[in-house]
Amino acid sequence: MKDFEQMLEKYAELVVKVGVNVQPGQVLMVHAPLETAELTRLIVGKAYDAGAKYVLVDWDDEAVTRIRYEKAPEESFGYYPQWHADMLEGFAEEGGAILHIKVPDPELFRGIDSAKVSTAVKAAAVARKKYQAYTRNSRISWSLIKAPTRAWADKVFADLPEEERIDAMWEAVFQMNRVNSEDPVAAWRSHIGELKQSQDRMNAKRYKSLHYRAPGTDLRVELPEGHLWRGGGGENARGVYFVANMPTEEIYTMPHRTGVNGTVKSTLPLNLNGRLVDGITVTFTDGKVTAYDAESGREHLTSLLDTDEGASYLGEVALVPYDSPISRLNRVFYNTGIDENASCHFALGSAYPVNIEGGTSMTSEELISRGANVSLTHVDFMVGSDALDIDGELADGTIEPVFRKGNWVL
Repeated sequence: MKDFEQMLEKYAELVVKVGVNVQPGQVLMVHAPLETAELTRLIVGKAYDAGAKYVLVDWDDEAVTRIRYEKAPEESFGYYPQWHADMLEGFAEEGGAILHIKVPDPELFRGIDSAKVSTAVKAAAVARKKYQAYTRNSRISWSLIKAPTRAWADKVFADLPEEERIDAMWEAVFQMNRVNSEDPVAAWRSHIGELKQSQDRMNAKRYKSLHYRAPGTDLRVELPEGHLWRGGGGENARGVYFVANMPTEEIYTMPHRTGVNGTVKSTLPLNLNGRLVDGITVTFTDGKVTAYDAESGREHLTSLLDTDEGASYLGEVALVPYDSPISRLNRVFYNTGIDENASCHFALGSAYPVNIEGGTSMTSEELISRGANVSLTHVDFMVGSDALDIDGELADGTIEPVFRKGNWVL
């Protein structure tokens, strides 16, 4: 790829300055797959250039993960080291920032018992509950970014010769993150400003509910009083602005926990912790999932819904125009962090407290009383298409169009 080294360096600088926005004297943790070593080393260098006091790299190897699921005893999967959870909590207490290069292999757990994966995911979520409160409440800066791995590139670009797939994936990652612009940092600041305009329009409307209609979808979603739309990024507890997902094209809020009724059909495959689920149909009654199916991977969806009581309720509603930069790439990436930014989506599980007035200072019980959902999990699934219409209901009962044929009309 032409100018690859220059583009990679610009990408590293972007995620340090805009994603986690490293501050002088701060500690940064980078969770990175082994295959992303070149990018990771550049990120470490850029973080120290930004004044980081210490950078810790937590390397990940999916081959090692696969070996565990093939060879470890059953009791392994219900175990998560408390000392590791305590380390993460201490790291967050000191105001550290965390960057995840998140690119799970869509086929990692092919042939593995779904129950093993779900048990391990739940064990980690239980042990890390206090730490997760730091990220879900935006108390610390955190960001999820993407970088090519062989397994991921082979899945997404299977139509290309094998030797071209990694380069094609890099080109897509650079494009969706605006790295190919002259000044990516400035381009992102402009993009965040545009998302804020959409956020402000929706916050001004104070819709009582949204009505989704598309093939296989007829769903009414009530929004709680005091709900807040967010988009782009936000400030942590110390007033530092960061962007939690790169790329991002969404604005999002929370639905009312018991105010979702009807049926919704997914429009893109879901990579659920290395297990693919496609053709999802879910029916809600008074907020709770009362029926569900999937064309493939239904057992993985069952495991997700069994996580806890809150896993059967929605925690997020997000709006993304069909005519977005990622959607225009016209490719399924089998990575929720990307596919959710090509499509309107919902999330089963926990709501983000930042999406309701005063939410970050509320207890779980207070959040539930205000209509927010609480759960150990949070899993997005995509529902947008060029056939999606969304209407908004105002407080006085007036109905007005928000989306038509997948795009903004508001």
